[in-house]
Amino acid sequence: MRAGSPRTLREMNDRAAIEALLRNGPLTRAELEAAIGLSKPATAQLLTRLEQENLVGKAGERAGGGRGPRAQLWAVNGGLAHVAAVDLTPQVADFVVADVAGAVLAEYRVQLPVAEDADVVGSFGQALRRVAKAAGLQLDDLANVVIGAQGAFDPRTGLLSSAPHIPGWLGFNVPKRLSDELGVTVKIENDVNLVAVEEMTVGNAQDVDDFVLVWLSEGVGGAVVIGRRLLRGATGGGGEIDWMRVPDAATVDTGDRWPQAGARFGNLVDSAAITRLAKAHGISADSGWDAVTQARRGAHQGFLDDLARRVASGVASLVAVADPQLILLCGETSRAGGDEFAAVVAEKLHELVLPRTPVGVASVQGNAVRAGALQSALATAREDVFGVVTPTLLGPRRSAGELAPSPTE
Repeated sequence: MRAGSPRTLREMNDRAAIEALLRNGPLTRAELEAAIGLSKPATAQLLTRLEQENLVGKAGERAGGGRGPRAQLWAVNGGLAHVAAVDLTPQVADFVVADVAGAVLAEYRVQLPVAEDADVVGSFGQALRRVAKAAGLQLDDLANVVIGAQGAFDPRTGLLSSAPHIPGWLGFNVPKRLSDELGVTVKIENDVNLVAVEEMTVGNAQDVDDFVLVWLSEGVGGAVVIGRRLLRGATGGGGEIDWMRVPDAATVDTGDRWPQAGARFGNLVDSAAITRLAKAHGISADSGWDAVTQARRGAHQGFLDDLARRVASGVASLVAVADPQLILLCGETSRAGGDEFAAVVAEKLHELVLPRTPVGVASVQGNAVRAGALQSALATAREDVFGVVTPTLLGPRRSAGELAPSPTE
C-alpha cells in the first residue's frame, strides 16, 4: 500500500477531526486525540491549523476532576453556514433554522395556504424570511433549504405527485421555482425518506446498512435504504409501498371488495381500513391508532393478528426482493402498537418468507420529518464548507441542467 502525501494525510486528519466535532459536539484536545487516533503533538498542531483557518474555535472549558485545571473545549465554527428545514403538511408548515454545526437558531410553525389557486411560493417565502430574521439572518445567508412533503418527488422534472392534499404545490418545478424566486437553493424530499434519514442518524438504524421503513398513520408510506443510501428510483417513486398489490390476509369480512389483482397495500393498512377491520372484530374506533390502542388494552388478539397479517403481506414482497437487515415500523399506528405489535408482524412475516428479518419500531421522537430534513440540509452544507461527505444522507446530486423543464415553464 503506497503511503499518501503529507498534504493528503493532513487533509484526511483535518476532515476526521471536523467529523468528530460535528458528531460529538465540543471536545477537549485529549478527547479529540482519542477520537481520531493522533498523537498529542499532532492533535495540537491540527487544532492550531484549523483555528487559523477559522474552521474551529474555542468553546469554553470542561471542568476537570477534583481540583485539577479545566480543559479547553474546541468546536466547529457553526457560523460558517446556515440552513433551513421544513416539514410541509396541509395543517402546518414547521420551519427550523440552524448553523452548520447543527445548533438550532430559530423555529416557526404556521399554516400555509395549499389550495390550487393559492400563492404557495409567495407564502412559503414570507414564512422563510420570518424564521430567518428570527435567527438574525437574511434569506441569502442560507446555504440551502430542504422541504419534507407528503408525496413523491420526481428529480427529473421537479414535480410533486401523489399529493392531492397540497394541490397548490402540484404542476410546477417546485425546487427550481422556489430557488429562483427566493434566491436560495431549495430541495424537496418525501417525508418518509426524511424519517429514514433521521433514523439512520440518531435512531435504531444507525448501524444498519439495509433497512425498510414502513409508515402507518392516516396514510401509508415507506422508505427503502440500501447500502446506507435512500432508494429514490428513476422517477422518485422508490419506497412508495402504498401502491403495491397484495392479497387481503384478514380472517374476517370487512365489507371491502378488492380487485382480482389484489388490494393496494395502502388501502389495506391506512387508518380508514384499520378502523373497518377493527369494527369487524367488534372494536369501535376513531382512527387506526385508536383501534390498535384499544385492542392492546382489551386483549383483542384476533384484530392485532389480522392487522399484522396485512402488514406482513406487504412487507414480505420487500423482504423477498431487497433482503434488508431490518424492518422498522413508524407513524401513529405503529407507535400505538409498540414492540408488542412489531413482534406479531415479525411472526406473520416469517410465515411468508425465508429470511428471519427482525421487525422493530422506529425510535426517533418529535417531528422526525423536520429533523430528517435538517440532517439532509446540514449534510450538503458540511460537504460544501468542510469537504465532509456523509453518504448516509446525500442522494446523487443533479445539476439544474439535468432536470427536465416543468410543463408550465
